[in-house]
Order: sequence, then C-alpha cells, then structure tokens
Amino acid sequence: LAVAEGLRRNRLTAAFRLILAIPHLVWVSLWGVAVGIAVIVAWFAALFTGRVPDALHGFMAQFLRYVTHVYAYVLLMADPFPGFLGDRPYPVDLAVAPPARQNRWIVGFRVIMAIPAAIMSQALSYVIWALAVLSWFAILFTGRQPLGLRDLSAFVVRFNQQFHGYLILLTDRYPDFSPGPPR
Repeated sequence: LAVAEGLRRNRLTAAFRLILAIPHLVWVSLWGVAVGIAVIVAWFAALFTGRVPDALHGFMAQFLRYVTHVYAYVLLMADPFPGFLGDRPYPVDLAVAPPARQNRWIVGFRVIMAIPAAIMSQALSYVIWALAVLSWFAILFTGRQPLGLRDLSAFVVRFNQQFHGYLILLTDRYPDFSPGPPR
C-alpha cells in the first residue's frame, strides 16, 4: 500500500463523504458479484493448474485496487474523488504482484487457512470505522487528518487488502500482521 496523500482535507467534501461515496459503494457491490464468480473459476483453475489465469488475476487485482481507492476516499485517507475502474493512480494505491505459481494444497484449503486472518480483518474493520469517525471530526475542525490516524488507517487498509488478496487467490503469501510496510 502506497500512501502519497498529504494531510489537508476539504472540510465540505469530508462533511458529506458518505453521501458522495454512494455511487462507488453501489459499483463495488455490483462489481463484487462478478469478482465472486471469477474467484470460483480461479479457484478451480489454480487447483488444477497451480496458477490463476492471467486475465482473471488482472480482473480481480483491478477490483482490489479500486476497492482500496474507495476505502481511502470513504475513510478520509484521501481527498480526490476516485475513478470507477481502479486503473488510474490514486493517492492511496495498492500494488498487486503479477500472477505466479501457487501451492495447490494451499489453494485447496485456502478458506480454512484464512480463518485467523478473517477474524483479525473483521476486528480491524471495527477499528477502522472508529478511526474514520475520529478523522471526520478532526477534519471538520482543523481541515487536516492527524498523521497518526492516517497511518493507523493505512495499516488497517493494508492488512485488510492483504487478507482479501490472499482470499481471492491473488497471492499465496499469508497476510502480514506486522504494523510496518509489507516485506
């Protein structure tokens, strides 16, 4: 996860951020249905060939990048309105590794192996909304997001996107629980 956004935020757009994000939230839901189907196809492909097909990997990676942009916008980590395809650079952006061979055993038992990370991801999801509320108040009063809130939000988004990347077969690497940047 790369965070290039400064800490200044527009108070007016921050005040109405959830309303402004409605089109993106609808689009995430619709695109997510297609990604769900793609994950099932990718799972079978990876189980039999040891690889997710390049086209499926690209489709799911672009969705994960787009979701990262939407998270950053909704959670006040970035100010510009994101595009709807996840194909342009954004102040908070996600780098996804190219497709690679994956261990078939790990692919086969991915859902079971992901349970501890899913529990952590869910717990962090509660934290991120609390951070967003604190950031919202700070931005309304000061016009800036506090650095600590932004960095903690970035950690949570990074972990959640690593988890989702692992779950949807973009990587064989288990999500990293450490607070620093990924290795």
